[in-house]
Amino acid sequence: MLPSPRKGRSPAEPAGRRRGSARAAVLGNRLFAALVAVGVVLRVVAMLGYPPALWFNDGYDYVRIADDPFPHPLRQVGYGFFLWVLKPFHSLALVTGLQHLMVVALAVVAYRVLIRDFGVRRPWAAVALAPVLLDGYQIELEHMVLSDTLFTALVFAGVLLLARPGPAAGWRRAALIGGLLGLAALTRTVGMPLIGIAVLYLLVRRARWTAQVALVAAFALPLVAYGAWFHGVQGRFGITGPGGVFLWGRTAAFADCDRFAPPPDIARLCPFGAPDDRPASSHQIWEDNSPTGWKNGQAFSPKTDDDARRFAMWAIANQPLDYARVVSYDFFVRTFSWNREAYPTPGTEAKYRFPKRPDRMRPLPVIGGGDRLSVVREYEHGSGRTEVVEPFAGAIRGYQRHVSVPGTVLGAVLLVGAAGVLRRRARPGTVPLWLTAVVLLAVPPVTADFDYRYMLPAVPFAWMAAVAAWAGRRHPDEAAPEPIPVRVPRQEPEAEPARA
Repeated sequence: MLPSPRKGRSPAEPAGRRRGSARAAVLGNRLFAALVAVGVVLRVVAMLGYPPALWFNDGYDYVRIADDPFPHPLRQVGYGFFLWVLKPFHSLALVTGLQHLMVVALAVVAYRVLIRDFGVRRPWAAVALAPVLLDGYQIELEHMVLSDTLFTALVFAGVLLLARPGPAAGWRRAALIGGLLGLAALTRTVGMPLIGIAVLYLLVRRARWTAQVALVAAFALPLVAYGAWFHGVQGRFGITGPGGVFLWGRTAAFADCDRFAPPPDIARLCPFGAPDDRPASSHQIWEDNSPTGWKNGQAFSPKTDDDARRFAMWAIANQPLDYARVVSYDFFVRTFSWNREAYPTPGTEAKYRFPKRPDRMRPLPVIGGGDRLSVVREYEHGSGRTEVVEPFAGAIRGYQRHVSVPGTVLGAVLLVGAAGVLRRRARPGTVPLWLTAVVLLAVPPVTADFDYRYMLPAVPFAWMAAVAAWAGRRHPDEAAPEPIPVRVPRQEPEAEPARA
């Protein structure tokens, strides 16, 4: 009888290889622990240098939702509800602290998933998550009162459950995936197309019809509930806000009313100036005297949104090549350039850098009542103004100037992931990771405009897909190899002793 080998160890595996694997595991864990420690320290420095939070124009609308929840006609309400849950603490520092914690926790979970579920060696898993933990722009975005960090966490949880190796998702897991993606879509509209990835992936994995139904139903439930609430307050069914106005902004970059005459009832929406001399697409929506009629504190009317959508579809139909040119430039050139440019405006791009001095909070009116100062005061029970505390602020500013992931590197990582996905040995779960990164990068230029903060939620998915595709091993349930038979020599029975 042959002795059975120890669990998890092949009898034919050389002792040197086993020692090398153990040494790599220890080094990988130490490397990741060091990355986490540095990431935590950097975030603490950011919180000490810029208490309680950094502000972006959208943030005041989210705080207004949190003060007295209502279906906002311009912003998705998911992040506003998140702030509303935390309102009893009256602490914006708590909000930013939790957002920093979300990303660190995301990296820890991703590290475990890459190793346990995708079979990635620990050093490679640590390398894949270094950008999430160390990127200076990522840390700055987490410190802002914005929806991007919460959106990333919701999408991350849903996509990881979807990409989990092994048998296809049952109805319970599918329902959880759909619910998380539905909440993500209520936080940022760019999450809407992700349900398509989930549906197609479950079809490819031959999941049962009950799982498909549970996925779609759980995704639709929060959206339909919100749409009904929106209808009861605003008088029309709505989920995604002024999508027509945002699409108008996209076409405002190229629409030429001198060459093509629009229908008379929407001619008032023709952008000002020659196409080559116009501001960025998104900026044309909000600038003074915009054809959209934007005014602080006033929502776009349903008629304006509908007319803007008609104008945008007219412009795309008449100038499809110009539309493709604008979208392609934003996606392939701006997204994957090595250096950043002052786009969509110098002021907007500057808000993604830790400032030397904070912007003055102006008492501009906000939709829903009140102004920026009053809604923050009600939430914070204080001014909420950003403070610049040295030497911490200077330290994190200097760090951000030198440590970030250039767009060219992100593009190269996507190409590496694509090549790995096309390999026959690539795990099926790599596909939704890679597709999620591409969708998160492509949807804004297609539907609205390019913005540098829209790139960051795609980073963890792009790096995880690349590493899982090339350094991962297949799960036994996905490609179980045939066992190698071991022939044991037959032993003849011993002769019985002669009887007396």
